[in-house]
Parts: sequence; structure tokens; C-alpha cells
Amino acid sequence: MHKTAACIRALVRLIRAPLMIMSERFKSASLRFKIAFFTVILLTGTSLVLCIMTIQIMNNYVLNEIIKRGESVGKSIAASAGYSLLSRDLLALDTLVYKAKLSNSDMPYVAIVDPNMKVVVHSDTPMIGETMHITKGRPLSQAGDGIMVRELPNPSGTIFEISCPIVFMDKTLGNVILGLNRSVLIEAQKKVADRILIVFGVIVVLGIFMSSLLASFLMKPIQELSAGVDELKKGTAKKPLRIYSQDELGDLTRNFNEMAAQIAEQRGKLNRYAHDLEEAYVSIVKVVAAAIDARDSYTHGHSARVAQLSLLIGKEIGLSPDELTDLEVACLFHDVGKIKTPDSILLKPDKLSPAEYKEMMSHVEYGATILSWAPSLEKYIPSTRHHHEWHNGKGYPDGLSGDNIPLFAAIIAIGDTFDAITSDRPYRKARSAEDALKEINRMSGIQFRPDLVVVFTKLMEKHRVHRKPWTGLKAL
Repeated sequence: MHKTAACIRALVRLIRAPLMIMSERFKSASLRFKIAFFTVILLTGTSLVLCIMTIQIMNNYVLNEIIKRGESVGKSIAASAGYSLLSRDLLALDTLVYKAKLSNSDMPYVAIVDPNMKVVVHSDTPMIGETMHITKGRPLSQAGDGIMVRELPNPSGTIFEISCPIVFMDKTLGNVILGLNRSVLIEAQKKVADRILIVFGVIVVLGIFMSSLLASFLMKPIQELSAGVDELKKGTAKKPLRIYSQDELGDLTRNFNEMAAQIAEQRGKLNRYAHDLEEAYVSIVKVVAAAIDARDSYTHGHSARVAQLSLLIGKEIGLSPDELTDLEVACLFHDVGKIKTPDSILLKPDKLSPAEYKEMMSHVEYGATILSWAPSLEKYIPSTRHHHEWHNGKGYPDGLSGDNIPLFAAIIAIGDTFDAITSDRPYRKARSAEDALKEINRMSGIQFRPDLVVVFTKLMEKHRVHRKPWTGLKAL
């Protein structure tokens, strides 16, 4: 019992794996294939059931026709044999049997027997005078006129035996017994089955062809809708979808076109609103940056000048327009944390003490905290927090190094340093642009990314900045 259960479980596991694979592949198949597949399966299944039913009906019909023919032959012999049997005209009886056997090659025997089942005449002459024993068989029918039909087993094949009573002057004189070979039925069934199978094959082929046409008819509007959804999602929809029919799919396509037109209109309005909001947002950021710089008369306009220098680098290294916009805003925000730096430190004319310098260094962390309050400004936190990191890892606040320093922060670091060197400070006078470039190149690979330093130096030399006093991009 346990072995049987284990075998059944193993068989289930063996069958389940390929079924799951087929199921997954079917799920990933195209809709056209699924429609055609289900249509063909439905059509094939229906046609097969109808084919089997038709063959069964035709088999019964052919069997009935064969039996009717046998009964007709038996009745014909019985009608003619009554008088001859009464008068013992054996020659006439033999003639009837011979003609019946000769005209029906599918009858293995024809016999006339008396009421005691003794053979009077027989198509097989040696059987004359013998007693015919009623062989047990499966009764097929028994009519009210005494005609009986039985299905008898036989070494050469099944035989349908028909027994017709011979009645003369309301007296039963005997019976006509004849046999019908089943091979005739099999041959007739084969012919009928062949024709039905041909029709079945034609129906299946036509069904496959028509299912393909149906799948194509259904797929065209569906594919059109799918392409339309993709274009709508990407914002590239330019013209209404083609309507292939006036049915439900046509109505769906028409409604989609109306919806897409409304979405495109709303998208246009939203784009205009977004553009206006972006311009207003950048303007507000510039105002905030100017307000921060205004706390220190020595650094007035610092953030704007850092943004100008950083954008030069950004354009040179191939940043996209959107990235350049983000870089500009990041520059304007890079010193936002100085809002929390006390004036006593920010405006101190002398060198800062270690504690004051530590507080001044905290402006990057203050800035990151301030920007974290607004989710839309979080993308500017890395450049604000890390624009004082050094390439060799000795900067602050996190000691990042190399490529771990965000690109915007590395760019801002160069612009911030250049403007700081070339600007007046409470504790020193501004130095020349040439000095600033020398200092930046000296710190290449130490404080600044070498590749960005090369780009910045080429830009400055291209515009001959080192030969002029630095007053911002108007000097370029």
C-alpha cells in the first residue's frame, strides 16, 4: 500500500514539472497564439465529438439496413416456400435457397427448416436432413411477425442470424434461416468512417485557417491599442488610433482616442505649469542664495559666481540640460547652512579659533539638515554636504575620497575655492585669478579631482582669465 502511494506521488511529481513548464510558456505566449489555440482546441474537440456521434449513428443505420435487407430476403423466401414446403417440392425450395445465396454473397448460409428445426434444404448440401441447433447468441430484435435477429459468434467472424417463419394458410410450416456476415457491416462502416474523417479533417483545416483570421481580426485593434498606450506613456502620441470595426473593440479604440486627446491637452497644460513653477522655484532659490550671501558683504554674489564657474565645467564634461539645471540650483544652495552660523564667526576679521573653525565647518551639515525638511530638495543634499570633501579623503564632514565624492560636490569644490581665493575676505585681500589657478593645480589629486582640474584650467586659459582681474563671467 505504501509502495503504491509512493509510486503515485512520484508519478504526480514527474507529470507536474512538464505541466508547470508548459503553463509558464503558455502564459508568455502571444495573445494571437492563445486565441488561435483555444479556437482550434474548441473546434477540434467539438468536431471530434460530432464525428464520433455521427459514426455511431451511421453504424447503427448501416446495421439496421443490413438486417432489413436480410429480413426482406427471408420474408421473400418464406412467402414463396410455403406451398412448395407443403407439397414437398424440394426442387423449388432448393432453387429459392440457391438464388438467394447466389444474389447475396455476404450470406454464408441460407436454409429452410421444418417446425422441428430439421433442415429441409440448405445452401450447404451436406447439412440437409440435419437438425439445426439454436446457438446461444445476443438477441438484437424480435418483431411481432415472429422474425428474430441474433448476433452469433463464429470462428470466421460474427454472424447476424435471421429467422423468418414460413406461414401458409395460417399454419406455421417451418422457418427460413439465413446468416449475414459482419464483414459487410465492417466494410460499410469503414467507408462511412473514411468519409466522415475526411470531412472532419477538412473542418479542422478550415477551423485553423478561420481561427487565424479571427485572431488577426481581433489582434489588429488590440495591437493598435497596445501601441497607443505605449506612445501615451512615453508622451509621443501624435495621431489618433485607427478604428478597424464598429463593434465593442471599435468603441474602445474611439474612447481611447478621446481619452488620449484629453490627456495630451492636460499634459501640455501641466508642462506649462511645471515650466512656470520651475522658473519661479529657481528664482526663489536665487533670492535665498542672495539673502545668504548678503549676510557677509565680502561674499556678496558668491553663490551665483560659483554657479557660473560650475556650469562652465558641467557643459564642458557633457552634462545634460536637466543636469545643468540641477547643478546650478545645487550651487545656489551649497552654503545654505551658513544661515545658522553666528555673525561673530561668519564676519570675524581675524583668524578663527579651533572651536570657531569647527562651528564654521558645521555649515555643510546644517545645510543638509535644512534641505532634508523639503522632499523636493533632498537631491541637493549630497552636493551641499560634501562640497568640502577632499580627493585624498582628508576633507569634511565624512572624509569621502576619490569617486565616492558626488560629482556635483567635486565640481562645486573647484568653483567655490576659485571664487574664495579671488574675493576679499575680512582677514585678507583678494588674490589674482592666476594665483587661484596655481593653487587649484597644486591641490589637484589632493583636494580636487584631477580630471576636473584639467578641464577647469583649460577653460580658464581659453578665456585668458589669468591675465585679467576676476570679477565673474563678465570678465570672460
